[in-house]
Amino acid sequence: MTKQTALITGITGQDGAYLARLLLDKGYRVVGLTPRRGSDTMWRLRELGVLHDIEIAYGDVTDMGSVLGILGRFTPNEIYNLAAQSFVGASWDQPTHTADVNAIGTVNVLEGIRQRLPEARFYQASTSEMFGMAQSPVQSEKTPFYPRSPYGVAKLYAHWITVNYRESFGIHASSGILFNHESPLRGIEFVTRKVTDAVARIKLGKSEQVTLGNLDAQRDWGYAADYVDAMWRMLQQPDPSDYVIATGVTTTIRDMCRLAFEHAGLDWTRHVVVDTGLFRPAEVDVLCGDASKARERLGWRPTTGLAQLLGLMVDADLRRLA
Repeated sequence: MTKQTALITGITGQDGAYLARLLLDKGYRVVGLTPRRGSDTMWRLRELGVLHDIEIAYGDVTDMGSVLGILGRFTPNEIYNLAAQSFVGASWDQPTHTADVNAIGTVNVLEGIRQRLPEARFYQASTSEMFGMAQSPVQSEKTPFYPRSPYGVAKLYAHWITVNYRESFGIHASSGILFNHESPLRGIEFVTRKVTDAVARIKLGKSEQVTLGNLDAQRDWGYAADYVDAMWRMLQQPDPSDYVIATGVTTTIRDMCRLAFEHAGLDWTRHVVVDTGLFRPAEVDVLCGDASKARERLGWRPTTGLAQLLGLMVDADLRRLA
């Protein structure tokens, strides 16, 4: 029996690494598309022990030629588009780059599929940031979008172009509207990992405090390893669709800090400093997802609560720094 081939753009990111491990465990041939960079971007794949089990294809979703070449060379059955400028805060400083990768990169992959592999199945990494100034207390697939950052706007284009290609050309294209999802592989620029890294440094006597922005912002945080399972489930469905993936529980950044510091036996109020300069130009105050469609159609449920997740992250940072 011929192995299924999966192409993951953005394979060196948090989600790409966990998805690669999941697909390898399911017997897939896994190909990862990544730009060639001078710095070491493979550490997540190395940490999960999967680097030598995947095939790396160097290319860039913003370059239509390389997208077409890689699709023709590897002929994947499933394509997971995770490539992105993924840090919301940086999107105000790099709005054009964010649009190039997050928006134009997506249409390049979809157009490549239309031209070369119309039978392939496509997953688009959409985001809860598209809801932005949320139009309802809990957000589902039917909630109107109101993005509040260049990142959210670019992702919204990518989301709608995925819907458009699905409806115009019959491509099996699904979007996962993923709410915040974290792990020990999260980038240090994201607030959860910034906090857990600080907790580890303070616990080990290497630091005394961490500086954060808006502690009142509320997010629906889940575990990335759970969320990549939902991605795979979407592409196994007979019909493509869009799905909110979330825990349905919101927590303030303040309470997230408390949980992380408590895991290490520390009092967060002694170590967290607020800097209003870190507030975003347009803040997203509250996000809370309704994943009932994913539960009913995909059989998907989150398995890891926030306190447990933060514990995993703090312990991983302690091991790295010890």
